[in-house]
Amino acid sequence: MIAAAAGTLNRLLPSRRDYAGLPRSWKRDILAGVTVGVVALPLALAFGLSSGVGAAAGLITAVVAGLVAAVFGGSHVQVSGPTGAMAMVLAPIVAEHGLGSIALVTVLAGLIVLAAGVTGLGRAVTFIPWPVIEGFTLGIAAIIFLQQIPAAFGQRAPEGARTLAAAWQVVTHADWSIAVKTLGVVAAVAAMMTVLPRIHRGIPESLTAVIVVSVVVTVGGISVATIGELPSHLPTPVLPHADLGALRELVGAALAIAALAAIESLLSARVAATMAATGPYDPDRELVGQGLASVASGLFGGMPATGAIARTAVNVRSGARTRLSAIVHSLVLLGVVYLATGPVSAIPLSALAGVLMVTSFRMISAGTVRKILRSTRSDAVTFVITALITICFDLIEAVEIGVLVAAFFVLRGVARRSSVVREELPGPPRPGDDRIALLRLDGAMFFGVAERISNAIVDADHPHTEVVIIRLSQLGLLDATGANSLAYIATELEKRGITVIIKGVRPEHMDLLTNVGVFESLRHENHLMDSLEEAIEHARHHVTLSETH
Repeated sequence: MIAAAAGTLNRLLPSRRDYAGLPRSWKRDILAGVTVGVVALPLALAFGLSSGVGAAAGLITAVVAGLVAAVFGGSHVQVSGPTGAMAMVLAPIVAEHGLGSIALVTVLAGLIVLAAGVTGLGRAVTFIPWPVIEGFTLGIAAIIFLQQIPAAFGQRAPEGARTLAAAWQVVTHADWSIAVKTLGVVAAVAAMMTVLPRIHRGIPESLTAVIVVSVVVTVGGISVATIGELPSHLPTPVLPHADLGALRELVGAALAIAALAAIESLLSARVAATMAATGPYDPDRELVGQGLASVASGLFGGMPATGAIARTAVNVRSGARTRLSAIVHSLVLLGVVYLATGPVSAIPLSALAGVLMVTSFRMISAGTVRKILRSTRSDAVTFVITALITICFDLIEAVEIGVLVAAFFVLRGVARRSSVVREELPGPPRPGDDRIALLRLDGAMFFGVAERISNAIVDADHPHTEVVIIRLSQLGLLDATGANSLAYIATELEKRGITVIIKGVRPEHMDLLTNVGVFESLRHENHLMDSLEEAIEHARHHVTLSETH
C-alpha cells in the first residue's frame, strides 16, 4: 500500500521527464511562450474587469496561476489563467458576498480541485463522449471568435449581454468610421498569419503579425484602441481571512467554481492533446496543478484559474512542445508588469482580436466535423446540441447536457437490442412440451426495458403454460430495476400456478438477484440451474407430475 501511494505521489509531482524534449524544442517553446504571453495580457485584464475583481487580479492570476499550473499540471502545452467562463461565475459571487470574499473562495476552490486530483477523479473526463468533446471545441472556437468582434469593430462589449447577443449588437450598431480602421488591422493580422507559415514554418506568425501591425499603427498615427495603462507591480502574498461563518456561506460557491475549473481545465487539456504532438496528458495531475494554481492565485489576491483553451490553442499553434512555453508566458507577463508597460500598452486590441479570430478557425477540424455528422444520427445530434448550447448559453451546461443526450441515445440503443426470445426445446419433441416455455433474455434488463420484457414474458398467447424456463446466460446488463422486475415476474407466475426455473445466472449478477429477492420468489431452491439440459428435464418432470395428478 505504501509503495502504491508513493508511486501515485511520484506520478502527480513534477519530474525531469516533463522536459525531455526541451533540447530540441526550446527555441520554439520560448517563441510560443512570448506569443501567448502577449495574447494573454489583454485577456487577463479584461476577464479580471468583467468578473468584478479588477484588472490587477486578472493579471496576477495569469502570472501566478499560469506559472504554478505550468510546472505542476498534467499537460505539456496547457496555458492557464482567468477565463470568460470563470468571470461569469465570479461576477454574481462578488455582487452577493463582496470583493473580500474572492481570496477565500479562490483558495477553497483550489483545495477542492487539488483533492479531486489526489483522489483520482480526473479520470472521469474519459467518460465524456467524443461528439461532446468536439461539440464543446466547436462551440468554444465560435465563442472565441464572437468575443473578438467588439475589439474588431473598435467598440466595447455591451455589459451583461451573452457573447452571441453582444456580437450581434456590436455589428448592427457599428460606427463604420472607426470599424474600417480596426477591421483593417484584423485583416492585416489574419493575412500575415496565413501567409507567413507558407514562406517559412519557423516564423512565429502570431508574434510577427502583432509587432508589424503595432509598428505600422504607431508610425502611421492610426487612431485605434490599444491595451492602455497596466498595473506596475504584484502584491505580496497574504493568507485570506477565514471564519466558520464565511466558510459556510462560501462553500457552495467554492464547489461551483471547483467544478467549472476542473471540467474546463480537463476539456482544454484533452483538446490540446489532440492538437499537439506531445503525447497524452495526465488528468489527475492536471487537477493537482490547477488546484495548486488557484490556491497560489488566491494567496496573491488573484482569482480562480482554469486551463484556457484560447491561449492553449495559440500556444500549440505557435509551436510549443514542452511546458517551458507556458512558464515563459507567465514570465513575459511578469516582465511586462515591471519592465515593458509602455511598448505593450501601445498594441492595438484589434490586432490581438485578429490573432484570436484566426486561432478560433484553426481550432476547428473540418474533417472531424464531417466524420461526426456522417457517423450516426445520435452522435450528430449530440455534437450539434453541445456546440449550440456552448455558444448560446453556458460551457458547463453544454457539457452536462451533451453527456445526458449521449447517455440517452446509448440507453435507447441498448434498449432496442434487448429482447425476450421464445425458443423451441432442443431435441425431439415429447408429449407435454407445449406446456413448457423456454425464454431467453438478450442484451440488457434495466429500467429502460424492464416493463417491455415483463410484458413479453407474461404471454397471454400461451394460456396452458405450466413451466417457464428463463435463460439469463445471454443477459449482459442488469440493474436493480431489472432485477426487481424479474422478482415480480417470478412471483406473479408462481401465484398463477406456473413453475419458474431460472437458468444460467452470470456470476456478476448473482449478488444483485439475491439481494433483490429473485431467488426467494422461486418455489424451490433447486429451480436455480446452470445446465439447460437439466432445466428442461426438471420442467418435463413437473409437467409429468401435473398430468398424473
